[in-house]
Amino acid sequence: MTKLIAEKSIDIAAPASKLWSVLTTRTSEWSGLFGAKGPIESDWKVGSDVLWRNPDGVVYVSGRVLASEPGKLLRFTVRSTQREMQPQSGRAEDDITQTYALAEHGGRTTLSIAHGDFRNLAKGEEIYTAVMVGWDQVLARFKELSEKTRP
Repeated sequence: MTKLIAEKSIDIAAPASKLWSVLTTRTSEWSGLFGAKGPIESDWKVGSDVLWRNPDGVVYVSGRVLASEPGKLLRFTVRSTQREMQPQSGRAEDDITQTYALAEHGGRTTLSIAHGDFRNLAKGEEIYTAVMVGWDQVLARFKELSEKTRP
């Protein structure tokens, strides 16, 4: 079966350090575009938890930071409590990952994302299609937040 990994990139007129800040400290300003109900909680260090909580404080998505190089790379796993969003194999190595790669060039930054592999989920193709659309909105939001001068 073909891998189902969402891969997209966007050029942002801001240094990588500013984009990194948006990515790691301003999660509530962009994560809602994927249905998150609040900020993503993590200290973004390798091995640390990554948590999404509902308004009652209950974790509904969790993960673990796999790679973290400030201003360059962030990769973490994503595991939902919803059965259809979990790998059918039940194996941790089949967990969904999100990767954010930042490449700065002349004060601008190219952000490349990879999110997947959805092929091991019961509704993998359906979820992959929705995620591809969602990333267009999220990347546009990253661009807006990173290029805007914050008061």
